[in-house]
Amino acid sequence: MNPPELLGALLAAAREAGADAADALLVTSASLSVARRLGETEHVERAEARDLGLRVFVGRRAAIVSAGSADPAGFPALIERALAMARVVPEDPFAGLDETPQAPPEAGFLDLLDPAEPSPDLLIARAACAEEAALAVPGVSNSEGAEAGWSRSTVTLATSAGFVGSYARSGHSLSVTALAGSGTAMERDYDYASAVFGGDLEDGAALGRRAGERAVARLNPVRPKTARLPVVYDPRIAGSLIGHFAAAINGASIARGTSFLKDRMDQPVFGPEIAIHDDPHRRRGLRSRPFDGEGQRTAPAVLVEGGVLRAFLLDLRSARQLGLAPNGHAARSTGGPPAPAPSNLYLAPGRQTPAALMADIKEGVYVTELIGMGVNGITGDYSRGASGFMIRGGVIAEPIAEITIAGNLIEMFAHLTPADDLVFRRGTDAPTIRVDGLTLAGA
Repeated sequence: MNPPELLGALLAAAREAGADAADALLVTSASLSVARRLGETEHVERAEARDLGLRVFVGRRAAIVSAGSADPAGFPALIERALAMARVVPEDPFAGLDETPQAPPEAGFLDLLDPAEPSPDLLIARAACAEEAALAVPGVSNSEGAEAGWSRSTVTLATSAGFVGSYARSGHSLSVTALAGSGTAMERDYDYASAVFGGDLEDGAALGRRAGERAVARLNPVRPKTARLPVVYDPRIAGSLIGHFAAAINGASIARGTSFLKDRMDQPVFGPEIAIHDDPHRRRGLRSRPFDGEGQRTAPAVLVEGGVLRAFLLDLRSARQLGLAPNGHAARSTGGPPAPAPSNLYLAPGRQTPAALMADIKEGVYVTELIGMGVNGITGDYSRGASGFMIRGGVIAEPIAEITIAGNLIEMFAHLTPADDLVFRRGTDAPTIRVDGLTLAGA
């Protein structure tokens, strides 16, 4: 049986066994990865999997079970376990399927599947190119290696309410980590790239060279004195601020009242020139999808417009709790329930170059790496370990390490300024970001 027929048979059997409603997710995947260090290939690994998840509803009680096989012979036992669990869990008044689903759109317009599967030799060549470029940078003394990977997956979702949808996607990745210096004075840095199509993957030589140059630039860091300074976030980690915003507008957190943005709908959260978008329909996007984890059609959304919060990220359950319409942001795995999540999330670029953004900073910090997850989702208090460089007279100066930057996300969002250098590379993307008035805890 093909995947839709297989899931249809599973759902019919679940209904016959006593489920009032059910949905099922089948993910068929294959992957290939290689690792190379100092000119030697350390491993080549290929994996294939077929993961199945079944969610059943008995009244307003729901349970999920998963299996690493989609063999119909195992369906009765899978259904029996799910129903037994559902009958003993508490009722959830907001649980349930979409009883009037729309037919899913064809996924072809998203262009998510690279038909070419790379050979191990091609992946080894990609990794070798990146590592050799990193080692060729003057001052680089060692390497933690380079890795290249490929994956392909097919996602099929079916519900007892009549929804059936499927799409396939591919992914290519490349990463490299370089070391500079010697002994206890060594520093490391890295770079990576990912793309849906291999032809869109960034050149390994450029990737490796950048990783090597970053490692060398970090040599002999100092620890600056504690001060209140402007902080500029490198694009590599600027997306973390947008990730904190996404967590704060997650419908589940809003419904529980555990977000510092719970009462801020249609109110200014950022400056008047800020816009934040979520676009599940970006062609060849790393997180593009024609429908979400509950069968809701996806659509591009403006989350922040003119600095004003315009939408939460909602799945069916949180939308019912809040009395709002769901907006296609449910994500799920075969082993867990749906939960709100963004797709291709990004902060729209500003009007200044990064250099212009920093030009008036007499003394500040340029952050290239963050450590830890010190964010309080209820209050917005923010504290992260960091390293990077001082900014002096508007230009990047000496490297710094062992610092902490702290503030509150409410104030940080209100005083956030983006540069014009947005590049879509990660799924959650942002240009260079400047935030004034943060506390740097150093020596």
